[in-house]
Amino acid sequence: MVQMKSGKKAKSTLSLIAVLASLGLGYLGVNTDSASNPVQAIISQVTGQTNNQSLTNNGSKASESTPTESLARSVLTPAVKKQLGTKIKFNGAGAFIINDNKTSLEADVASLPYATNQTKKVQGKTVPTVANALLSRATRQYKNREETGNGSTSWKPAGWNQLYDLAGEYSHAVDRGHLLGYAITGGLKGFDASASNPENIATQAAWANQADTADSTGQNYYETLIRRALDNNKRVRYRVTLIYDGNNILASGSHLEAKSSDGSLEFNVFIPNVQSGLTFNYQTGQVSVNS
Repeated sequence: MVQMKSGKKAKSTLSLIAVLASLGLGYLGVNTDSASNPVQAIISQVTGQTNNQSLTNNGSKASESTPTESLARSVLTPAVKKQLGTKIKFNGAGAFIINDNKTSLEADVASLPYATNQTKKVQGKTVPTVANALLSRATRQYKNREETGNGSTSWKPAGWNQLYDLAGEYSHAVDRGHLLGYAITGGLKGFDASASNPENIATQAAWANQADTADSTGQNYYETLIRRALDNNKRVRYRVTLIYDGNNILASGSHLEAKSSDGSLEFNVFIPNVQSGLTFNYQTGQVSVNS
């Protein structure tokens, strides 16, 4: 019986290799979505595992504080790229420029400042999807969270799996990542800018949330541009869209769009939800340290 099973397994493996060769290895790059990748579909049939269920070490190292282009592109499955459009260009600093950095948003409108959130159910849990805001100097918050009663919290967003004492620039894996940041919406009456608002907070890699330099452009880098615009009495239209691949509990990244009323500020970017030295399972939220 043992020899028979081994023979069947070997035969299946040889058959798989033959089919992969006939299809061509070109599909084994970024395109890992089994729905549109024939190679992945066959692997799933033979092994019983989908791409989202079984992730391999992505090869990144914690010493690479800014995600490499390879790591950043690891989340750009066909389903993700379809949501972002055809113009996706790596910016050399961990993120992507979308549509030549241009957005259709319009801030020169006759409207009071506002902030809204949309959500959906994934695996029985609420996750945020889109946040829209019209920001002004009045929505800006200069007090720290403790002063306004929005301090630390034990609440955890969907897909939360934390790791501590990591090597590299970021000593932990994930943050309570906001769609609309506290510093730009904390002054807006009626909006919950706390770190425990399930409509505005998602599990986000620490790098994707915190990185704020020109050579490492996480979400905080672009929010700094908005803060400066608001400080200079500009009105800013801002939209954050979390990009999910199918029924994954973790977003593959955050699509940020902003434009000021005078046109001096405009960006359209995608921040991949990645971190050097870590591999995320976006379907389950599990995270592991690369060996």
